[in-house]
Amino acid sequence: MNTDSLVAQMHALGAAAVAARAPLAQSTSAQRNTALQAAATALRARQGAILEANSTDLAGARARGLSAALLDRLALDAGRVEAMARGLEEIAVLPDPVGRVLAEWTRPNGLRIQRVAVPLGVVAIIYESRPNVTADAGALCLKSANPVILRGGSESAHSSAAIYAALSDGLRAAGLPAAAIQLVPTTDRAAVGILLADMREFVDVVVPRGGRSLVERVQLEARVPVIGHLEGICHVYVHAAADPGMARDILINSKLRRTGVCGAAETVLLDAALPPAARRDLLAALLDAGCAVRGDADCQALDPRVTAATEADWSTEYLDTIIAARVVPGIDAALAHISRYGSAHTESIVTADTKAAEYFLSHCDSAIVLHNASTQFADGAEFGMGAEIGISTERFHARGPVGVEQLASYKYVVRGKGQVRP
Repeated sequence: MNTDSLVAQMHALGAAAVAARAPLAQSTSAQRNTALQAAATALRARQGAILEANSTDLAGARARGLSAALLDRLALDAGRVEAMARGLEEIAVLPDPVGRVLAEWTRPNGLRIQRVAVPLGVVAIIYESRPNVTADAGALCLKSANPVILRGGSESAHSSAAIYAALSDGLRAAGLPAAAIQLVPTTDRAAVGILLADMREFVDVVVPRGGRSLVERVQLEARVPVIGHLEGICHVYVHAAADPGMARDILINSKLRRTGVCGAAETVLLDAALPPAARRDLLAALLDAGCAVRGDADCQALDPRVTAATEADWSTEYLDTIIAARVVPGIDAALAHISRYGSAHTESIVTADTKAAEYFLSHCDSAIVLHNASTQFADGAEFGMGAEIGISTERFHARGPVGVEQLASYKYVVRGKGQVRP
């Protein structure tokens, strides 16, 4: 497709989304919930077609030499399709985020003022690998009455199209505009550039979900606000008062449950006041589980299988069975390390000392901070938000998991009785 044709195609998607904005905003919560429930039913009915499409994508990805972590992100099975369907049903039963009264007050002159939640507008979501994002993102935007333009990665094109067909079934069942959820129909990379730089009249906000190169490109080229995070360089800090068994379980889960997710731990910080045997056992647990450990001199002295960490390791998002390890002289040193090398995503402290925990939680300036829990809980569904379209490390509008409430803006509604301003 030539450039002019591609621009026309993308602008047509944008114009259709804008046209869907008013009817979607005026739709009832019941309509949108009906669409979500019908889409969940359609996902289950279309499971065979979805898995067949995913097999095609996986074969192509293997031929291109994608890493094991990326293949894991791409792969679907019956359980993951069912999880997508349940996710849609969970979103459907969430409270309607639109129309909520966020605050209200009455002025001395009698004016009654309310701050009321409204949709953000047209959302563009650009993502890689994970075809389930098609369902999650489409559903979250529908629930919050935001038309959405979805642009999945070329490696998941067949899977995303099969999932999108189920979402379209849901829209038809509820009598909602077909353009409420649209999938960019081309894998041409130039479509992303058009979406970012040449659709400001149509798109209100962009959400990237993928690796560093994608997010960097979106942040560099977007001409509208961006919600997202660049990297998930997450830390587990094992405090001197940590329970050894709990620390081991949390560390192993944080790193190895799924290495390719943004909430996977990439660095473990071991308090110098931990007994050497406890530090050794934690490193051995990782190594014995098949995780490579790149550590400082103190960690190398504890286990000969630990290789030397470079300066770059402290700020690397591995998304693989690799972790960086450092011994720190206390909680302030742990916080200083996180502040210097982290990405303000998710950090966990493991300790039985509640004062130390509260100090860490209040002084650590990341989007998500945890006490005695795995970093892999950095997920909108685990927060009871139904699902998410990503984790935001931004400092405006939304921070942490971006769910239905974070996909709303607000307006002021003022009611008077004839007041005029003197």
